[in-house]
Amino acid sequence: MRRTGWAVSSGIESAGVKELHQSDSGPVPRQRDDEVAMPSKRPMGVRAMQAGLRTAVAVCLVTTLVHVVLVFLHVAPANPVSKRYSSQVNGWVYPLFEQNWRLFAPDPDSFNRTILARTAHSDSKGSVQVTPWFDLAAVDHSAVDHNVFPSHTSQNLLRRAWTSYVETHGGSDTARSERAVMLQTYLRNVAADRVAALNGGGGTFEFIQLRVITLPVAAPGAASRNRPPAPSEDRLLPWWKVTSHGK
Repeated sequence: MRRTGWAVSSGIESAGVKELHQSDSGPVPRQRDDEVAMPSKRPMGVRAMQAGLRTAVAVCLVTTLVHVVLVFLHVAPANPVSKRYSSQVNGWVYPLFEQNWRLFAPDPDSFNRTILARTAHSDSKGSVQVTPWFDLAAVDHSAVDHNVFPSHTSQNLLRRAWTSYVETHGGSDTARSERAVMLQTYLRNVAADRVAALNGGGGTFEFIQLRVITLPVAAPGAASRNRPPAPSEDRLLPWWKVTSHGK
């Protein structure tokens, strides 16, 4: 009986200690049903920026894919797909993304070309003022000579503009295709920008005319003595109207 009483009293004391600890620590907070944690909302500006970024990335990826496909169709052998979409392929590739493989099969130019340009300006009285000829090819040559790292623009821009013009026009100056019209405009704009740069903005002109003198490169050594001189070509292009340049 003594043991039983001691056990009962011990249980009462332990229960009292537990109640004392609970009262010292304070009441246990209970989470209300309406206090459920809500996800934080992002500001409108951040969401708009992220949407714009995703759109820009998607546009870049689509543009890159289209560019790769069109350039592949351009350099690949002729096939039904490239023939069917030739106008779209050429419109995308020329003149900025033109591809050629001359690095692996070089075909050096066998002609020396002198590309001259002159401009015309109509004043308020109706008289037309024509400038002397500018040697655009000589300006390019001077920029390349004795230059360790010559500019690709100085070497090829004017030359490729002219050779592309000849490829599409032949001996006529009448454009007979959309690509011919595009390359004619390209050559005209290149020449107008070159002349405007030479003038330094000091002259105004609304018309430009090109003259191209082509001289074949003579064969080296004694072989050139046994060959008749190759004929040269002096080609005068018509006057072209351009956007007013200069002051």
